[in-house]
Amino acid sequence: MDAEQNATVDNFLAFMKRKGMNTTSQRRIIAETFFNLPGHHSLEEFYQIISQADPGIGQTTVYRTLKLLCEAGFATEIHFSDDITRYEVANHTSHHDHLICVECGDIVEIYDPVIEKWQKDIADYHGYTLTGHVHNLYGTCSKCRQKHERS
Repeated sequence: MDAEQNATVDNFLAFMKRKGMNTTSQRRIIAETFFNLPGHHSLEEFYQIISQADPGIGQTTVYRTLKLLCEAGFATEIHFSDDITRYEVANHTSHHDHLICVECGDIVEIYDPVIEKWQKDIADYHGYTLTGHVHNLYGTCSKCRQKHERS
């Protein structure tokens, strides 16, 4: 874990202390694992990873810690069309959208300044000031298309 990730874990634990909550070793393990894990993970996927690191950590503790990470602004909860809540590390310095395969569930983070400007222009045209947005594009990835072509 690098110095920046250590500082983020420490900031999260300080957030918990300010809320009057215990900063247990289990919560530290969950936070450290979360910040070291790239991508978008469901509670179940993340719990499987945590249980390999420490089988004594229960799913409820993992869930509550993920919710606290979101409340503290260190994690983002994402809802795609499959009704499975996923979590990713919140990055306030870079915005991105998602390209999602409807067959295998692969998720690619995308950013295009032209699309971002276009969204702002549309909002301006309609008299809106954007405070945020979620842009998810759904389709079939090349691997899944190739599987169908071979069948």
